[in-house]
Amino acid sequence: MASRLRLVRPTAGTDGDSAPNPSVSSKAAAGEREGEAKRPEPPRREVTDLGGGSEVVHVPRFVAQDTAWEWFDCLDKTIPWTRPPIRVFGRFADQPRDMCYVADEGLAVLKYSGYQPHVHSWDEFPVLKNILKAVHEALPGSYFNSLLLNRYKNGSDYVSWHADDEPLYGPTPEIASLSLGCERDFLLRKKPTKSQAASGSGEAARKRLKVAAPQQKHYFLLKHGSLLVMRGYTQRDWQHSLPKRAKASSPRINLTFRHVLA
Repeated sequence: MASRLRLVRPTAGTDGDSAPNPSVSSKAAAGEREGEAKRPEPPRREVTDLGGGSEVVHVPRFVAQDTAWEWFDCLDKTIPWTRPPIRVFGRFADQPRDMCYVADEGLAVLKYSGYQPHVHSWDEFPVLKNILKAVHEALPGSYFNSLLLNRYKNGSDYVSWHADDEPLYGPTPEIASLSLGCERDFLLRKKPTKSQAASGSGEAARKRLKVAAPQQKHYFLLKHGSLLVMRGYTQRDWQHSLPKRAKASSPRINLTFRHVLA
């Protein structure tokens, strides 16, 4: 497998040298330490190198559980959820999940599967502005100006294999995905090369691709309050999905933050 997983725990900043000042008594130094506010420990990050300039960052405990449930309850009740008809294999059917789209004014229009969602303003949902701020603080240097929200009512709701490789996101989009509610499986698989796609029409070719597939897949369990970030060429070279799961009996809300080119 070409991937490599490493755990990254950001180092908190320091206020000076670690060695004690001999001119300060031990009692005074202890008093200073007691008076200092304890810095929260940065959340653990799991970085998966997919190879070829593609990377996934998983933060299992991005936000505290109580805060995550506050966000979930607010979004579940206040977002104007809709389940639009989309085109699949030449036919229109209801999308197997609820959705809502929020974006800055004046951005390129989002269209997918024959559907163009209504664009809501950030000012309509103050909670989303707070969540966006938290995501930006956790990902220095990132900038997101649009948000696609999905609500999966149960394990029958899903999203099939796809890549967010639309031109409006540019060649190397960064997509940050926040999960709230019921935990669900998230899968990644490598896109077939042009030569594989050209030779994939026969039964023997399909079997060869099926045999090779396990070495080109990755699995993540997206728990309540977790954050997953896809970077680099992940959308160009990989596909992702959230499959049906019979055991997923409660709702999940997913927020995918993206940057749309102006």
